[in-house]
Amino acid sequence: MRILTSIFNTIFIAIFVILMSAGLLGQAQNVNVSVGVLGLFHPLHFVVTPVAGSALVVHVGADALVLETSSGVSSAKIRLHGENEVVDIGGRILRGSTVTVTGRDGGPVEFNLAVPGRITRRYQGVLELKPQSGALIAIVTMDLETAVASVVAAEGAADTPAEALKALAVAARSYFMANKGRHRDYDFCDTTHCQFLRAPPSSASPAAEVALSTRGLVIVYQSQTVGAMYTRSCSGHTHTPAELGLPSSAYPYYAVECRYCRQHPSRWQSRISAEDAASLRSSNEPSRLQVGRHLGWSVVPSNDFVVRKEGDHILLRGIGQGHGIGLCQAGATAMAEDGSDFRKILSYYYPNTVVTALAASSSARNSIPAASFLWGLRHFPDN
Repeated sequence: MRILTSIFNTIFIAIFVILMSAGLLGQAQNVNVSVGVLGLFHPLHFVVTPVAGSALVVHVGADALVLETSSGVSSAKIRLHGENEVVDIGGRILRGSTVTVTGRDGGPVEFNLAVPGRITRRYQGVLELKPQSGALIAIVTMDLETAVASVVAAEGAADTPAEALKALAVAARSYFMANKGRHRDYDFCDTTHCQFLRAPPSSASPAAEVALSTRGLVIVYQSQTVGAMYTRSCSGHTHTPAELGLPSSAYPYYAVECRYCRQHPSRWQSRISAEDAASLRSSNEPSRLQVGRHLGWSVVPSNDFVVRKEGDHILLRGIGQGHGIGLCQAGATAMAEDGSDFRKILSYYYPNTVVTALAASSSARNSIPAASFLWGLRHFPDN
């Protein structure tokens, strides 16, 4: 009997170790995502500096130099020169095809990245800079949960209730897990083509707190993670992709009534030329995106509008902000204020799904992406 017990214990421990290493005991997997940042500026020049109290290691080919404020060398200036990058660190000039910035241990670190004269933003992760199509691209590889908190901070309004922010965090995490590889050189961009992503919030911020409290949770449909879409304000009911002239997704995005937006519609109007409006059609996302790329995303902020001709121009009157697919952030806020928790909010806007731990759901290879129709915006952008 002792021999049988010993064999059983050995087998049990072996199975336990295998399950732990495979991440199948409910623990969230350690996942990184790569995000192309500041690409809207088509930069030819970057400046990298450490945040207070940290040190950066700049790798250029076989060389590795430390940036640290206390050392007097606290910035690296990187510019594009032909097919290579020229790096100026304290007057020392280095050249290489790729520049990587890490912490002293070779891992993620906080740093400031600037496009001189345009913008400076703080990030946390490993930075890679390399030439592409006559410009420099900046790629930050960061922990999934850092990315989720950064998206919630960028996408969520300051006064959004915690349960609505939790719903947004789970949707953002699901999107990251189901849609890796949306760009050639990195997984995601930092615009509404993918998800807004700005500086990581402080650990005491609501965005960081809801990311932590929902850590590892994703939306699952038929055992696969859903690349969840969301919108700022629907027109009183959410849409399916087919209703907007988009290819269907593996997750059907059932249309649901949004009582809050029906009672409190977000109204807008625009006036555009008849020529610009020639290809524009109501309830058609491709045509809306085409006009948005040409005239700006605020001109036609939703798919729900009526058209009236006024001389040589067209008057558009509409309601809603964004494509109206998936989670409605305005409706989620109202549900949270009425006492709904994030699970109830998600089950309402994503019918027939469940919320489960990342390790318990299928892998990214078996996830349901937001589908090829996600060339555009999940909501009305503010950039």
